[in-house]
Amino acid sequence: MKKTSLVFYLLLLAALVVAPFAGAYPVFVMKLMCFALFASAFNLLLGYTGLLSFGHAAFLGGSAYIAGQAMKVWGLTPELGLIAGTLTGALLGWIFGVLAIRRQGIYFAMITLALAQMVFFVALQAKFTGGEDGLQGVPRGKLFGVVDLQSDLTMYYVTLAIVVAAFLLIVRTIHSPFGQVLKGIKENEPRAVSLGYDVSRFKLLAFVISAALSGLAGSLKTLVLGFATLSDVHWSASGQVILMTLVGGLGTLSGPLVGAAVVVLLENKIGEFGHLLARITTVDWFNTLGESVTMVTGLIFVICVLAFRRGVMGEIIAFMDRRRGASKG
Repeated sequence: MKKTSLVFYLLLLAALVVAPFAGAYPVFVMKLMCFALFASAFNLLLGYTGLLSFGHAAFLGGSAYIAGQAMKVWGLTPELGLIAGTLTGALLGWIFGVLAIRRQGIYFAMITLALAQMVFFVALQAKFTGGEDGLQGVPRGKLFGVVDLQSDLTMYYVTLAIVVAAFLLIVRTIHSPFGQVLKGIKENEPRAVSLGYDVSRFKLLAFVISAALSGLAGSLKTLVLGFATLSDVHWSASGQVILMTLVGGLGTLSGPLVGAAVVVLLENKIGEFGHLLARITTVDWFNTLGESVTMVTGLIFVICVLAFRRGVMGEIIAFMDRRRGASKG
């Protein structure tokens, strides 16, 4: 890891540690961290393996429901509920992968979307999910039977520790020999095959890891918020994580973190921004901006694709590399 990258991550970690004492709303920041983990898990698949999945909402939402059911109905402790959700994501990832991994391009994407829609239909019809009302009233409980998670501050630092550990796992995976093979598959799959690698097996394992980490993100989100809803498993959640990854910077470690922050902040603050513009410009239409979140995020995506092809962090990294090269020259 480059020195500048290490400094960035240390500063980000320090900011997250002090955020609750700097006026940040802990529950909102925890939600943001869950989506950052979700985007990082998706980036492992698309950014480093080259597989575009339109079905990641199934792992986020399916795991959220199972984790919520485990903690609310089965009476499992939070850590066991999170493990149950993560294993659910891994199992769904294995099933999706076995069925889709030998396809490529749009065919792979469409198979994952179709399978995810089947999971959505199950979530809509199953009794334990609560249908359109969602699974409500999931207790936080006590971590290992000792740490009471009812306090938002305690829950915040537990969430931070889990997300940091999961992110370090992603970093280790990417920089391992396994991760180098994944990059080779993305850049030139026929060459990887000619070198004797079982490409399908590597793809499947990457898919399962990505799905498991997405399941952890969904399970953690349920524990934080106390509920799981159909929006977690809806196809739009898959589109949302693609947007986060592309806006932040595909194939960069920091990109999904920044992309998740941009998208989540937009969704939560666009209404306030619209009211501010309405007061400044006296144009009443801006008051309805909060109802047009999808339109605004779509516009941001179009601008990013046209002006920042590498994403926010991708462009910053490319700019710094050019400066470094110029200074050496």
